[in-house]
Amino acid sequence: MRYDAIIIGGSFAGLACALYLARARRRICVVDAGLPRNRFSTHGHGFLTQDGSSPAEILRVAREQVAAYPSVTFMSGRAVAAEGTSDNFRVVLDSGEALEARRLVLAFGISDELPDIPGLAERWGQSVLHCPYCHGYEFADRQLGVLYAQPLSLHQAMLVAEWGPVTLFLNGNEAEDADAIAELARRGVAVEAAPVRALHGQGAELDSVELADGRHVPIQALYVGPRSRLNSDIADMLGCQLEDGMMGPILSTDAMKQTTISGVVAAGDITRSAHSITWSASDGVMAAMAVHRSLVF
Repeated sequence: MRYDAIIIGGSFAGLACALYLARARRRICVVDAGLPRNRFSTHGHGFLTQDGSSPAEILRVAREQVAAYPSVTFMSGRAVAAEGTSDNFRVVLDSGEALEARRLVLAFGISDELPDIPGLAERWGQSVLHCPYCHGYEFADRQLGVLYAQPLSLHQAMLVAEWGPVTLFLNGNEAEDADAIAELARRGVAVEAAPVRALHGQGAELDSVELADGRHVPIQALYVGPRSRLNSDIADMLGCQLEDGMMGPILSTDAMKQTTISGVVAAGDITRSAHSITWSASDGVMAAMAVHRSLVF
């Protein structure tokens, strides 16, 4: 079957896009690997009517609702190659199957490149966190930490201090911005220069950060802004322009989520330096409108 649009990625951006295109009665195919970025979190916050809900459950219900539209097809797996031009795109899946469509929607998401510190990865999304707007309220007024991952970590420490007392762990790095260090001191942020050896706590909970000199600093939540990478190189294959975001590469898009390649739109975390479920869903809606209008006009 030749589709009006193939959506690569079936998380919040992809499903929001699929829902709007389905309601526009367009034939679409959603290709999804089943590995959403927030799969490590048991609860998500800040999404209207779903505050505190499981991201996995929100996606399950969303997929069920989208699948109820007869013009929608779901394909499990990864898109490994794409080529073509507007009205004539071809996408190859890891199963070897090839799909054709008039338009492409890139919503394959990003992955976080976590620091290699014992005890960190297994607490990611639980007590080791990225966004204080998403998880800060639950740890308010407790002992908080920020792990230095890049120069923007200084800004992150200032922000997290809005939720409670903060220790910035430089992890052996040099903080060269003297003005930022002075501002951290003014805000009451403690700074630990020693390398971090490990994180400790019961299960997914965090009790302390162990430093290389043997000291244990009591911490209940540790924030880190890691570098990220795109989950697919399909944008490169198609010739879409990339740009440097705050945390890693992102796709260049206009206000309608159109990439630099005609007929290819992009949505979600791959187009933004700041991320949330709300933004991803909003991007998906805008991408759907862009696709539909391009097919109509």
